[in-house]
Amino acid sequence: QVQLVESGGGWVQPGGSPSLFCAASGFTFDWEPMSWYRRASGKERELVARISPHGRPSYVASVKGRFDISRDNAKNTTNLRMNNLKPDDTAVYYCNALVQGAWGQGTQVTVSS
Repeated sequence: QVQLVESGGGWVQPGGSPSLFCAASGFTFDWEPMSWYRRASGKERELVARISPHGRPSYVASVKGRFDISRDNAKNTTNLRMNNLKPDDTAVYYCNALVQGAWGQGTQVTVSS
């Protein structure tokens, strides 16, 4: 059974640098491009970052230079390090396995003073 479990969300002050974690199981993780999406209240879900099976990252323009996606193929995990958070980054963040079409349950990140 394919499963993605996110953790690490919560309330953060502007400028904070939390990390999100995604643990994957039920498929061959090494072959799978992994992504982080987010959905802000009243907005469509958007792709935030993606990492290829070999570790090549890509980012949406609004987070480039602030967010860092990584993966550990030995542990079947992908992480999203978020730096210098802004209130506009407030959203539910989802882990995604591209080829499997699998989604995690989402984790809320709220950026507020």
